[in-house]
Formats: sequence, C-alpha cells, structure tokens
Amino acid sequence: MTSRIPRDSRLRLVRPRPLAATPRAVNQRRPRRPSPRPPEGTPAPAELARMARTGLAGAVRVARWADAVLGPGSAGATADGKATLSDPTAERAGADLGLSAAQIRAEWDTARLAGLVEVHGDSARPGWRLRAWDRDDSAVLRGWVALFDAWSLASPEPEEHEAAAVAEVVSAMPQVLSFLQLSAGPVPVVQLLDLLQQRVTELRTERCEVSYEPGTERSAAARVDPAPAVDTPLEPLLDWALRALAAVGALTYGDGQATLTPLGSWAVWVKLEQICVAAQSPAGNIEQSAEDMLRGCAQLRPNAARAEYRAWLAARPVGSAVTQLIDAARGEDALLRGLAFEALRVVGGPAEPDVHAVVDEPALRPYALLWLAEHDGADPEDAHEALTREEATWLWVDTAAAVADHGEAPMLVRHLESAVQPTVPQLLDEVRAVGHPRTVQVLVALAAAHPDPALAKAVRRAAFQVHTGG
Repeated sequence: MTSRIPRDSRLRLVRPRPLAATPRAVNQRRPRRPSPRPPEGTPAPAELARMARTGLAGAVRVARWADAVLGPGSAGATADGKATLSDPTAERAGADLGLSAAQIRAEWDTARLAGLVEVHGDSARPGWRLRAWDRDDSAVLRGWVALFDAWSLASPEPEEHEAAAVAEVVSAMPQVLSFLQLSAGPVPVVQLLDLLQQRVTELRTERCEVSYEPGTERSAAARVDPAPAVDTPLEPLLDWALRALAAVGALTYGDGQATLTPLGSWAVWVKLEQICVAAQSPAGNIEQSAEDMLRGCAQLRPNAARAEYRAWLAARPVGSAVTQLIDAARGEDALLRGLAFEALRVVGGPAEPDVHAVVDEPALRPYALLWLAEHDGADPEDAHEALTREEATWLWVDTAAAVADHGEAPMLVRHLESAVQPTVPQLLDEVRAVGHPRTVQVLVALAAAHPDPALAKAVRRAAFQVHTGG
C-alpha cells in the first residue's frame, strides 16, 4: 500500500512576525471593491437566514438544552473530554427533548461544527453564535457556512475506501459544487461523476509535480505517484459526498440528479466571490457598548480605530470602560478579544491592575501577557517572547478563528506565517494538543482556503482527527 504520510511542508518564514501584531492584522484590510450582487433569484439574506435557522433548529435545540441543563462545570457531560457525549447525558437529553440518543448525538455534532456549542473538557457552554442566533442573521449564516465547510466531517467516511481516495474526493468537490452553482438547476449525477474524475486526475498530476523545496532534489520515494490506484471507483465516493452535502442542507439528491438548495447556491457563490458576511460599522460608536463599539471598529484601519477607542474612552470613567472591555474580551468572538486588548493599549497604565487580574484566565492569558510585556517596555517585536510555546499556539488558533469568522480566505492562508512552528506538521501537532475550542473550525476553514492540495489535505486530516478525538 502506498504511503499516505503528508510531505513535511515548510512554512515560508521570511522574517518572524510577532504574535503581538497578529490581532492587529485582522483590521488591516485592502480597500473594498464594490460588493458583487448575488445571482438573480438568490433569496434575500433574511430569507436565507430563515432557511438556515430551520435547517439547524434541532442543533440549536440541543445546544440550548446543554446551556440550560449542563452549564459550566457540570460533570459527566462528555464521555472522554473530547466532546463525545456520555451515554447518561445523551439519554437525559433524549428524554427531555423527546429524541433518541442517536438523534441527540447527531444534533450535538452539528451544533459543534456550526459553532453553536463549545466543549471544554467535561463541561459545555454556548458559542457566541448561539447567543446571537435569534437577532443576528449574519451570525446564523456564518454558522451555516461553517457547517457547510465541514460537510465531510458531518457524515462518517465510507470505511471500505482508502482514506487517501476519500481525501481526493473532498478536495475535488469545490469544483463539483461550482459547476452545480453555475448550472442553476438539476445536474445528472453521471455528469458530476465525469467532472469529479477529471478533477481527481488533475489533483494527482499536480501532486506529482510538487517538489519539497526549491532547489532540492526529490527522493526516489517522492517521485513515485502517491495516488491510489487509478481504477479506484469514484461513484460510491461521489454518492457519499452528495449525501453528506444533502445532510447539511446544501443540496437535494435523488432520482439520479443533484440540485443546490438556495442556501447551498448562495454559499458557493460567497466562496467564489470571497465575500465576508460581516457586520458593518454602526453609526455613533461613542454611544455604543464596548462590544458594539469594537464591532464597529473592526472595519477601520488601525489609526482610525485608535481614534475611536480614545473618543469612546473619553466619554466614560476609565474604571467602568476597562471593565466593559475585559468583559467583551471574555466573549466567544475571538476578533473582539484581540480588539479589546488593542483598546486597552490605548488606556495604558490605568488598565494594568485589571489586566493583571485576568492573567490566570486561559482565554485571556496570552493577550494579557503580551499587553503587560509591552506596558513594561518590551519592544512589540519581542513581546511574544513572554509567551510559552503552548500559549503562543493557543493565540495563533484564537487569531485564526477571528480571521475565519471575519476575514478573507487569503488572509487566513497568510496567517500561517505568524506561527512559531517551523513546519506545517509541527504546527498541526501542537494545534491539536493545545485544546482550543475552535480548533476544528479553524482547520476546516484553513483547508478550504489553502491553494496547496497536499497541505490542505494534511490540514483536513488533522481537523478530522481532532473532531473524532483521534
């Protein structure tokens, strides 16, 4: 059997980028181009959000049950500390909600992939999307897109097929989905199968042409075609992929044809256009709460954002302002966490006692340590040395979550350069070990965004292993 070990892809680190500057990069956007209009016939965002709420109603129900019944610190919520519901918890939820234990597990799985619930060891807590579910259409649509990106994790892989062949089909499906979106109607499965076979062949050819590093000679083992046997049957794998995409609500599948749903067509269009469904800066940031002010500043350039922070701080007592900013940083949105500490940098010395007080909170510790190092006079280029490797990796994942939620795909790919690990395999190993609650979503988004098929495949495999507890 041919080896499936991913190549040891080197991160192209021209110059180490300080992690202290990483959250700032989320704000450094290129000038906006006019937003393209969705294809004719695409439902309005409010209608798309209604469809997403309907499709994810079961997952929301289970997530809210977990929020109300389990709560932080509840013992026995998961079986192994890896987000697998324990049998007693699943049975209890089934009895309360009138569902079978299998249905509860399926909805719990969907809730995690959509970012509705996060699991920390043996306790569960709601994700920020669940809090905004009834009032924020963009949060709903982002949750559905997160599930759409993770469609291959939402349904078990076919065991009778080689894992590498399954990975190739997953890598090829974006082209199949693009064809479905452009067709704007039912497409025969035989036509999709032909397209899938062509794309898989292209992927195998591209992989054979990739060298390890510029100027290095490939080994004999590397020159051997690592692809599965050419006669690997793709029809059953296409059937699995279409059924999995139908399970998340991206398409309908039956009678020998497939058709994208309005949500699926919109999501593919969003991917093709690389558009972010992000909240626009609200008017009157000075009058807003800390969270709303930070959201309003998310679209601003750094200098403009700092001016907004100063004006907002000038309008209220320093003590209450710092408390509001730290409370915003404790939320589930990683972008707000980074922006909150940017605002605290504007506060300066008066914020030091409050920042010291949160050093022992895991989610805030890396940000607090960087803030304190800079406040003590460390050069921002060197402030990251105040972090352990594990803390730096946690911050890398947290910042990647912010980019995945609010940034563009190329920005997520560039974020690889800020990792402290010298190679992608080392980064993936340490990311898996650090236990950040958004690890699966970050890895799925990175795999979907990265143009290198081999690297994307390795990242996708790591996401699956984290998702399954492997």
